[in-house]
Amino acid sequence: MKILMVLTSHDRLGDTERKTGFWLEELAAPYYAFKDAGAEITLASPKGGQPPLDPKSAEPDAQTDATRRFEADAAAKAALVATKRLDTVSHEPFDAVFYPGGHGPLWDLAEDRKSIALIEETIAAGKPVALVCHAPGVLRHVLAADGGPLVQGRSVTGFTNTEEEAVGLTAIVPFLVEDELKRNGGLFSRGADWQPYVVPDGLLITGQNPASSAPAAEALIKQLAAGA
Repeated sequence: MKILMVLTSHDRLGDTERKTGFWLEELAAPYYAFKDAGAEITLASPKGGQPPLDPKSAEPDAQTDATRRFEADAAAKAALVATKRLDTVSHEPFDAVFYPGGHGPLWDLAEDRKSIALIEETIAAGKPVALVCHAPGVLRHVLAADGGPLVQGRSVTGFTNTEEEAVGLTAIVPFLVEDELKRNGGLFSRGADWQPYVVPDGLLITGQNPASSAPAAEALIKQLAAGA
């Protein structure tokens, strides 16, 4: 089992001086779900190299067993420092693609032509794509084989408007994940704020928030096992 994990390279919240990037738990929890299932993991990002970490995700109250394990894992940290440039990878060597969130992807991966093509080609090849928290927002320009939005008519979830309001960034993000999924015809559903909630729909798996990271990874592993 080979999994490609795609991280953001964007480090700033809009026109503010505040830092953003990927959310640590949303990398660490799936990383170990995959690793413990025997997967070979490759990390990629638009710029390659060390992707920016949202500093809030490194604060004490955001830590989990998975984040602590990651911080103590020299091999994992070495892989993070050396992510592959997204334009040098394709879906072909991999069985699935996973997108961790954080606010960064709303600025770069959502508009990145390579990322858009990667998702389209992975789905077209009959392989699953999972995205969690803000990462479902990167589907905004992704098309299905019929030329319509990939999410049109599909059951999806992602970071909710009320969760975005709770973190005070509604007026700063370039778009709201929930609104964008609905605008593109997605059949959006949600759980309670900050609680695990995952929606599998065929080859597309989406998770609502950081707490949904590990369950989304487990859903992806289950999908791969069923298709083996």
